[in-house]
Amino acid sequence: MKILGIESSCDETAAAVVEAENGSLRILSNTVASQIEMHRLWGGVVPELAGRAHIEKISEVCSTALSDAGCTIKDIDAIAVTSSPGLIGALLVGVNFAKCLAYSHGIPLVPVEHVHAHLCAVSLLDDAPKPPFAALAVSGGHTAIYMGESFTEFNELASTRDDAAGEAFDKVARVIGLPYPGGAAMDKLAYEGDPTAIKFPSPAIAGDTLDFSFSGLKTAALNAVNNARQKGEEVNKADLAASFTAAVCAGIAKRADEVLAKTKCCKLVLAGGVAANSHLRTALAEVCEKRGARLYVPPVSLCGDNAAMVAAAGYYRYLAGMRADTSLNAFTD
Repeated sequence: MKILGIESSCDETAAAVVEAENGSLRILSNTVASQIEMHRLWGGVVPELAGRAHIEKISEVCSTALSDAGCTIKDIDAIAVTSSPGLIGALLVGVNFAKCLAYSHGIPLVPVEHVHAHLCAVSLLDDAPKPPFAALAVSGGHTAIYMGESFTEFNELASTRDDAAGEAFDKVARVIGLPYPGGAAMDKLAYEGDPTAIKFPSPAIAGDTLDFSFSGLKTAALNAVNNARQKGEEVNKADLAASFTAAVCAGIAKRADEVLAKTKCCKLVLAGGVAANSHLRTALAEVCEKRGARLYVPPVSLCGDNAAMVAAAGYYRYLAGMRADTSLNAFTD
């Protein structure tokens, strides 16, 4: 069967066609219209502008995805769409387009939860893990730990109590003058600095919890910049990037180690936009090696928001009998 995935939760208008055959998934097309250049002018995503840009691109992107896959809408067996969480105006564009498309062509409509879709991205790997597995979703809006009992059932074990890791990366990057989005720039610059130059607090909350808190870490980084400027100095950007990145990765790695020990799981999935961070991948690979576990991470092209992961999640939800009708709405959480 062929599944058309549609994603519009934030600032990427995306559509993809994924084919399922004998239990394996294959990407036939994966189209993304990025809004980065537009939002870069403002240093972050402007919700109203994002929603309008989705309206302008959604039809074109879906047509391109079908064309690139060598098929038409008549060849599609199910339409999967991100319905939550995300920016409400952005989500509504994708949801309403998907509803109209599904209704007008008599195609089953499957609602998809955005974070779960990120975790389903690993099902597109040639050597995809079989559940159960422990999973980390690390992105600009979410940082959470799950137990993946199946590709439709993800039980949350912990989350961040305030900021997400990706948000912290972007805000610190902006303060030191790196271009938006700051995650990739921070990743690169961190290799040029000393990760021990500045001591930052751990985002892994102390005590009997697996939760995170990135607010204090972000504030500490901003204070380091401001304190230097008050003295008439400039903080070493490379050292700050390296130290901040090291603190984020160490905190997440600590939690991953604890989760693997607690669950006795031998498989760890890393997904979300921050999963593209090379330092984090290395840190978690070391944890898994120590624990005798295997790390599964999507390719960088499937770490950020994309529709192939939505189609993959939609496939498993379709098999589980999950359907939506024209009353489907979008939700921010």
